[in-house]
Amino acid sequence: MIESTDDILTEGAGGAGTAPRAKTPPPPQVWPTLRARDARALIRFLVDAFGFEETAVHGEGDLVAHAELAWPEGGGIMLGSVRDGDTDDKWALRPGTFGAYVVTADPDAVHARAKAAGAEISTGLHETDYGSRDFAALDPEGNHWSFGTYPGEAR
Repeated sequence: MIESTDDILTEGAGGAGTAPRAKTPPPPQVWPTLRARDARALIRFLVDAFGFEETAVHGEGDLVAHAELAWPEGGGIMLGSVRDGDTDDKWALRPGTFGAYVVTADPDAVHARAKAAGAEISTGLHETDYGSRDFAALDPEGNHWSFGTYPGEAR
């Protein structure tokens, strides 16, 4: 039941009696996954160098069965230890073959943090032809990380 003009503006997606919603980028819902030779060291690096937040780490000793790292601006990644020799591993991802683009409102701050933590910067800060401010870096496992302001096309 619509009780105010505010309800009209928020209740529909442009149907009868409602204002159309403005096109906005969708919230992040994809959680990329990767494997690491030294998952615990990679977790520390991603937290220290890029600013991910450790939200869950399951495993014993050097083995990480499952870890989740949240990106403060939304979304995150999941990772675990590589399981060499496990022929039943249905998620056999090779360490160092991962790549991700991470949206951030402040790539300059993430870049400064990454440099201060000793990350290998593979592409310095630059403006793209589509209006984003980006840079790229490698983690100790050899994975490629790109950070920038481009949030995806509005829908």
